[in-house]
Amino acid sequence: MKRGTILLLNNIAIRFNKKDFEYDVYSLVKAFYPHAQITMFYEGEEEPEGAYGMLLLVAYGSQEICLAVEKDGTEIFRQQVDVDYEKDRPETKNVLKRLVYGALCQVTGKTLPWGDLTGIRPTKIPMKLLEEGWKNTQIAQYMRETYGVSNEKTALAITIANREKALLQDLDYENGYSLYVGIPFCPSICLYCSFGSHPLERWTKRVDEYLDALCKELTFSREEMGERKLTTVYIGGGTPTTLEPEQLRRLLSHIQTTFDFTWVKEYTVEAGRPDSITREKLQVMKEFPVTRISVNPQTMNQKTLDVIGRKHTVEDTVNIFHMARELGFDNINMDLIIGLPGEGKEEVAHTLQKVENLHPDSLTIHSLALKRATRLNLFKDKYEEMSFENSQEIMEMTQQCARNMGMGPYYLYRQKNIAGNFENVGYAEVDKAGIYNILIMEEKQTILAAGAGASTKFVFEHGTRIERVENVKDVNNYILRIDEMLERKRVGIEKYLNG
Repeated sequence: MKRGTILLLNNIAIRFNKKDFEYDVYSLVKAFYPHAQITMFYEGEEEPEGAYGMLLLVAYGSQEICLAVEKDGTEIFRQQVDVDYEKDRPETKNVLKRLVYGALCQVTGKTLPWGDLTGIRPTKIPMKLLEEGWKNTQIAQYMRETYGVSNEKTALAITIANREKALLQDLDYENGYSLYVGIPFCPSICLYCSFGSHPLERWTKRVDEYLDALCKELTFSREEMGERKLTTVYIGGGTPTTLEPEQLRRLLSHIQTTFDFTWVKEYTVEAGRPDSITREKLQVMKEFPVTRISVNPQTMNQKTLDVIGRKHTVEDTVNIFHMARELGFDNINMDLIIGLPGEGKEEVAHTLQKVENLHPDSLTIHSLALKRATRLNLFKDKYEEMSFENSQEIMEMTQQCARNMGMGPYYLYRQKNIAGNFENVGYAEVDKAGIYNILIMEEKQTILAAGAGASTKFVFEHGTRIERVENVKDVNNYILRIDEMLERKRVGIEKYLNG
């Protein structure tokens, strides 16, 4: 292929005759052409300025869908499928996605591991079918034939769905709720981070003000939820261990005295970055019924740590992990990211060996997602000379590492613009799976969230309807507008309890 053609394929246009299902088509095109600039427009509008290498034309009729693909001005694909667009929108969407996926497979000569699935929770499909009484073999055939999911990902999704179902079967998740507490501060902002994190050095003097507002929201939330039973607690961020020991003790003490822990099955503190963890902070956590912590290296290659802005060493990670073990923490998770700049099979293998030597109780594998808000995406030209590598072989290496430590997969989710169109997978030993992770990904239970940028998720009608209540992301606005946040939550909780 000539260089000019390659450059043109970095510009792709999609024309619709109606405003419908644009995101689904866009997501599939982006999955096949992750680095392309994709422009969408509508019939009757002016075509995009400049040259583009491929044009997709999507046309909805009253009883059919038509898809055509033009490359360098020449039509290379056209297909029309009968479907009742007016009466059956879900089937229309599925038919359209199969059309687009099939066309792009033909054009590129490749398939995607998750077929035409573009949502972030693919395990919800086998979970729903299991609950309806389907057998594993029936579910596998359905996923392959309906969505084009590969054999490997079909097996992974069904395995996880079965384990999730078993873990949740003794949990009265519909009559309870989980609590998320957000600490939006970090020692520094990592290159790949898209969360609402604030550099601690700029906010040190206002952390106590933030805790004032946060504790007020927590007290309010407990009072409004009445007799509903608390199932899990998850303190995340940001980096919760950016709090000083006394600030951490203040927060954990407030949670302990405010909420009834009688039915709590799991209490997680995402300790996160080793450069924020000290012996004293770990000792504070041991004063409370914290059952699970994370020590997250992301990589065990020092060169990469330096590139992505992690202000700690590989040795720091090892030392903090051993310290946590010494203090009695028997459920430690570690997070890794696959696809970091400059890392290929050799670097990932090095990381996995280091992690295997430590033998955490659970391991979460993230495929890098280049979200628009990340510095890595905003300044990606600076990192063009570095590879962003992920492959089925690398993902299988991570799976084997987990197996070597006696772990099996227990939850899974995907993100937009994820490296290699793969997934994030949580592995855990038999009794060490993160219940909160399952509840939030399968949308089985209401998650009451407190803090700047926190998003409460109310689950109605056995998970068929979800409503969210968002807190403002900016810390200053959260502090100043805390009463407004409480009113938002009051309205949401009232609707939920009466719904």
